Amino acid sequence: MQCPGAEHLVSTERTPRQREWRPQIYRKCTDPTWLFLFFLFWTGLMFIMGYSVVAGATGRLLFGYDSFGNVCGKKNSPVEGAPLSGQDMTVKKHVFFMDSCNQDVKDVRLSSIVLCVSSCPEQQLDTLEEVQLFADTSGSFLCVYSLNSFNYTQDPNADSLCPRLPVPPSKSFPLFNRCVPQTPECYSLFASVLINDTDTLHRILSGIMSGKDTILGLCILALALSLAMMFTFRFITTLLVHIFIALVILGLLFVCGVLWWLYHDYTNDLSTELDTERENMKCLLGFAVVATVITAVLLIVIFIHRKRIKLTAELLQITNKVISNSPFLLIQPLWTFAILIFFWVAWVAVLLSLGTAGTAQVIEGGQVEYKPLLGIRYLWWYHLIGLIWTSEFILACQQMTVAGAVVTCYFNRNKNDPPGHPILSSLSILFCYHQGTVVKGSFLITLVRIPRIILVYIYNALKEKRNTWSRCLFRCCFWCLDKCLCHLNQNAYTTTAINGTDFCTSAKDAHKILSKNSSHFTSANCFGNFIIFLGKALVVCFTVFGGLMAFNYNRALQVWAIPLLLAAFFAYLVAHSFLSVFETVLDALFLCFAIDLETNDGSSEKPYFMDQEFMSFVKRSNKFTDAPRDKNSLRKEEGTELSAYCEINIH
Repeated sequence: MQCPGAEHLVSTERTPRQREWRPQIYRKCTDPTWLFLFFLFWTGLMFIMGYSVVAGATGRLLFGYDSFGNVCGKKNSPVEGAPLSGQDMTVKKHVFFMDSCNQDVKDVRLSSIVLCVSSCPEQQLDTLEEVQLFADTSGSFLCVYSLNSFNYTQDPNADSLCPRLPVPPSKSFPLFNRCVPQTPECYSLFASVLINDTDTLHRILSGIMSGKDTILGLCILALALSLAMMFTFRFITTLLVHIFIALVILGLLFVCGVLWWLYHDYTNDLSTELDTERENMKCLLGFAVVATVITAVLLIVIFIHRKRIKLTAELLQITNKVISNSPFLLIQPLWTFAILIFFWVAWVAVLLSLGTAGTAQVIEGGQVEYKPLLGIRYLWWYHLIGLIWTSEFILACQQMTVAGAVVTCYFNRNKNDPPGHPILSSLSILFCYHQGTVVKGSFLITLVRIPRIILVYIYNALKEKRNTWSRCLFRCCFWCLDKCLCHLNQNAYTTTAINGTDFCTSAKDAHKILSKNSSHFTSANCFGNFIIFLGKALVVCFTVFGGLMAFNYNRALQVWAIPLLLAAFFAYLVAHSFLSVFETVLDALFLCFAIDLETNDGSSEKPYFMDQEFMSFVKRSNKFTDAPRDKNSLRKEEGTELSAYCEINIH
């Protein structure tokens, strides 16, 4: 016989407990399975790292090696079947390419003979006599090891055993000790000898190598502009917003005008018979069209939302008020960026070590060639997934740290006494309880980006089936999906910081509560994020303009489209790293506001956590947008005013 209250007890237990929506003191580890999977995945990455160190001749990568299997600057072991291998190259630390400017080598895609020399020729050598004199005076022998220096001018085979004349002046590259030609026309051909790849890569490397100083200067400019932009957003006012939007409009129009002017100048220039000039002209046309379309879209959006500028300034001031309670939030991008740079450098080092993993094989002429090991390409794909997943994990840790600090400050009754060390508290909670949730969220982003990379690779391989519109549609669809997932992850991280729930539960709860209260803040939040995006666009805009002016002075020397794209990408990356703090604070703040509306009614028993400034901003925003609001929210706002009025009268 069943107890009368048993049925009620069972139904009560089956009913899910209502969320308290308050920062939890007692927590449990969320998504531990995903954390374990991430640990297993990183175990595989560590195996690849160890394998690359053992099998991937790091010495060949760092110090360089000649065509006969000798590593420069080292004492080598002989390779069977290669008579010129196994030599002591302790003094010969520089890598010299005999035919770095040989057009025939580029066309047939053959590797130039490479030697280890003690110094690079800094002056052009026009005859074999000058090559012999350079060997006698400097002790650096530029011909094949089997030919003595006194036979340079006498041996009938000297033309094939010595570098092709004239030998261009060269200097040693600081990191890899390569003798890099200093004449601009040799950059592209030197890249073909060094990399032995397609012509497109030759031109890309040529532009990067010849414009490396300009690229570095543009990166420093982007960093300075990003810091200035963050300072501007930190002390934003309505006047500054107007000035800022005016600068964005003028900057966009100015860059578009400069691009079209340069394109017109290129079309009327007789030197466009050069291949580099024609490619620069095509890239300028593409840049001009894209910049014009983006400018038109941004101007339309700014015109439509021009009346919301004052509200946006107030919204950013409220955001800065939250940041002022925890000013170290602005330092978060610095350590995140530093960790990312460290990881990327290590990742590239392992990738290059994998590229050098191979077995020595003797080919024609006693030269040594290293063949890649079987299955090495599968390790490259695993390594690529590790790059994306780990990078997203690092960025997600910053997002959850910032969201946790905002949550701690928001759900604090005593606004005059902010909590101490909210960032350290948020970090400790993250690493003790919620790493699995961050791993799961970052994996979802990886799950979108890996297929996109594969499909882009397949799409580019099918050159005969390319279509501009389908390519644009393809990229836009993945971009939209990527942005939606990023927004979903951010809300899920904030909810986890509050309730301590797992990723899926947090995402579902955040979506439910935001859908109920979306009419209150969707417009203001979107336009606030749009203003922050304009800040990123302004940084990129001025960086691109500086690059255009710098590269235009050497227009015939290299293809500068790729260096300019690299500088623009780095500018956006730096601007995003610094300004994303404001975006994260905004999103977390509005989710906390939606929770506040849902769980409180403004009465003395359930007062709001938001301060009066935020409350008045929300009301003005609702009146401005004329958004339809439900009766419950109206009752809550009226209840706030009436309860305060009644309390005054009673007292």
